[in-house]
Amino acid sequence: VQLQASGGGLVQAGGSLSLSCAASGYISSIDVMGWFRQAPGKEREFVARISRSGSTYYADSVKGRVTISRDNQKNTVYLQMNDLKPEDTDVYYCAAKRFGDGSRWTDYAYWGLGTQVTVSS
Repeated sequence: VQLQASGGGLVQAGGSLSLSCAASGYISSIDVMGWFRQAPGKEREFVARISRSGSTYYADSVKGRVTISRDNQKNTVYLQMNDLKPEDTDVYYCAAKRFGDGSRWTDYAYWGLGTQVTVSS
């Protein structure tokens, strides 16, 4: 499974940004896709996940500001981020796993390259 994330960039505080992650390869083996973020020197942090059936789960830090969605036909997962704050500045990673509700980065087997999100104050 290969994951390709895109959509990062620079935005002012209070603004919005949308990330996309396209999956390819043995897609049928994947049930859960998610987003993580990581700042330099910090552990990778869970943001949101979505199952193939559409069940979602969010980190408390982004709940209400972030929406994860998925197009199974296009094998793509999206992360819509609104009301962005400077503390949302991180490298964002798309991840996937076969099954399970875990939110630790170690639960995920497949990773895309990160995309930088920078929120200016």
